[in-house]
Amino acid sequence: MDREEFFAEDNPRDEIVDLLTEQMNSTKRRLQEIKDQIEQIQLSVDKEQQRYSGIATELQTLKENLDTTPREDIRDKYDEALEVRFRLATMRGQLEKIEGQYDYLEKQQTIFSQILSQIEGVDYLAIMDDEDGTPTGSVDIVGIINAQEEERKRLSRVMHDGPAQSLTNFILQAEICQRLFDRDPDRAAAELDNLKSNASRTFQKIRDFIFDLRPMMLDDLGVAATIRRYSDSFGEKNDIQTRYEILNEDRRMENYREVFIFRTVQELMSMARDYSAASEVEIRLDMTSDPIKILVEDDGRGFDSESVFETDDDTMIEDARISSMIMLRNKVELVNGTMTVQSSENEGTAVRIEVPVD
Repeated sequence: MDREEFFAEDNPRDEIVDLLTEQMNSTKRRLQEIKDQIEQIQLSVDKEQQRYSGIATELQTLKENLDTTPREDIRDKYDEALEVRFRLATMRGQLEKIEGQYDYLEKQQTIFSQILSQIEGVDYLAIMDDEDGTPTGSVDIVGIINAQEEERKRLSRVMHDGPAQSLTNFILQAEICQRLFDRDPDRAAAELDNLKSNASRTFQKIRDFIFDLRPMMLDDLGVAATIRRYSDSFGEKNDIQTRYEILNEDRRMENYREVFIFRTVQELMSMARDYSAASEVEIRLDMTSDPIKILVEDDGRGFDSESVFETDDDTMIEDARISSMIMLRNKVELVNGTMTVQSSENEGTAVRIEVPVD
């Protein structure tokens, strides 16, 4: 049995997802049944309430005419009122009990949905639109988890090779200065100047790192200005000629859309740097209509784009560049977008993405 067959036959995550989904479907059906019961009981309660109101009016009339009303009629009407009130109390108790069951099942359904959201990254309550309650959406959970882990690894490497290493050097330089203060003040002063210069460079690197991680200007100035700033900085830091064209750059959208567009462009530029060894990168962002159109081209080392997304070859999928492309495509599809890739070994790579606004 190979690795794929093993995981296909015994996948605990899939078993949990199937179990929770089945339970959600069963709970949904039960909720509908209880809802129907609540409506029927509520109708009966309303009818009995109207009847009780009528009896109460009659009792009031009898009270005003006690002297002329036979005692037997008074007793019968009073017994009828007690009977109706007892039935009302009983039905209201049943209604309260069933409504409590409904609330409990609703909370249970929400908990199931939250658990599935943690596992799959999808709100199942929002996509259970079929009559049988079968979820209508699907997510590449493995790809998303791998993407998250790769990003964590990248951040870990950046922190280790950048700020962490610099802070270690600062500590060593500070210890040297401390020992030199009494013996050689001039050299101690020189070491302090070096420490100051290194701290300034490290501070700038940290600012660049923070900008790459989450540029604040994205919230204030929008995606167009952020891509301009990022492209200029990217070209200077990586010695890559970067050109960009942005149409309708004054357009603003919801924050999450602008974040998605920026991250998409950022990821494609990083691929051109890390995998293509490109010397030129060109970005075109068209925000004049719906959908938003993104084009990122590079002149670096390409690949066989015609077969890469259709192959089942594990060796190709394990290629970091191809894996990154597939994960990016999955993210684009999650927002109902489309992504096409044109690439060959000698002609670079062009990635076109369309992201709907509505």
